[in-house]
Amino acid sequence: MFRTRASLATLLVASVLAGCSTGGSSGGSSAPAAPADNHGRCEASGADFTIGKPASPALLEQARKASGSQMARILTPHDVITLEYRSERLNLNVDDKGVVTRVNCG
Repeated sequence: MFRTRASLATLLVASVLAGCSTGGSSGGSSAPAAPADNHGRCEASGADFTIGKPASPALLEQARKASGSQMARILTPHDVITLEYRSERLNLNVDDKGVVTRVNCG
């Protein structure tokens, strides 16, 4: 009897956890899927056209699509960031004037 209940409880927990891990996008972003050839991984060279341009949400989205990334962000010189590497994230680094100076993945 105890084994049956333990097995059912384990099955229930596994089902709940599986339901929580079904895809979906974090942050409520409705970004289109990345091109199939890079599986959503960032290719920074695709966004090199942004260097020297003023950063804006529209430019960020264009760069994200061009790089095949799933997500992108603008980093200012004084931003505090974590050091985890995300292969699907594009970074546009800007100077104090908001002009893109560097493009990289992570």
